[in-house]
Amino acid sequence: MSDEKIKIIKKSSLDYPRVLKEIHNAPKQLYVRGQLPKNHDLNFAIVGTRSASDYGKTLAFKIAKELSELGFNIISGLAVGIDTRAHLGALEGKGKTVAVLGSAIDDASIYPSENLKLVNKIINSGGAVISEYGPGTKSEIWFFPERNRIIAGLSRGVLVVEAPEKSGALITARIALEQNREVFAVPGSIFAKNSIGANNLIKNGAKLVSSVEDILEELNLTNLKPEAMSTPGEKNDLSKEEALILKTIETEPLHADKISEITKMPVNQILSTISILEIHGIIKNIGGKFTVIK
Repeated sequence: MSDEKIKIIKKSSLDYPRVLKEIHNAPKQLYVRGQLPKNHDLNFAIVGTRSASDYGKTLAFKIAKELSELGFNIISGLAVGIDTRAHLGALEGKGKTVAVLGSAIDDASIYPSENLKLVNKIINSGGAVISEYGPGTKSEIWFFPERNRIIAGLSRGVLVVEAPEKSGALITARIALEQNREVFAVPGSIFAKNSIGANNLIKNGAKLVSSVEDILEELNLTNLKPEAMSTPGEKNDLSKEEALILKTIETEPLHADKISEITKMPVNQILSTISILEIHGIIKNIGGKFTVIK
């Protein structure tokens, strides 16, 4: 029997994801099963069509697994096809994944119902299944565009793996742009219907992704490679930026904006550097403020 313990996290709560509060029309409350990741700066969404090809499924799984191994939290929508493969890839990479549903999250309401086993795997692995809809709410067609704003809002970037010309994944990408998130797309054959949407995104300025390195480069996280990662807690070989941030938060926890004000570093550079320090176990996020782990 699955664990159906559902928590309600209100927008006013410290547990409500800081990144989600930033968006227009953020949900007033979230229903949560499992544990939301604390390091929201490493949330990354992978989305795509339900009728995915083997090419799309393979890539979604591979990219999710590799990002997960680097410490990213994979966000997706639990749909069959690309979403499912993204969640499974994250689990294979021993990382956290969050499924944002277009239905309630109690067992009887979950859509698609065939992914109920996946829901339990996500929760048991330390991830979460979330929704803005209360228990007993069945999925409606208009819920999915609404939940897409949460997928994008939770994430630092959104990768569209496969999408036809009209696709919910493209809605997520558009919302991501409106929310000032990075948008990525995997190119596909010009003859494949499922690649039209992703190819058009690239034509219109989305970052082309052929490997995880393309994502790391765009997010300014190129030193996040498995072989380059130190033992958690190690503070050797810090970059100038890392050392400056550690010195700034040594005496008291601070928000990224305050760190930027003191160090004169851009906020996006602060967040990138903080992400690396978090992965290395040197700092942690407490209610949106960053502090050194003693």
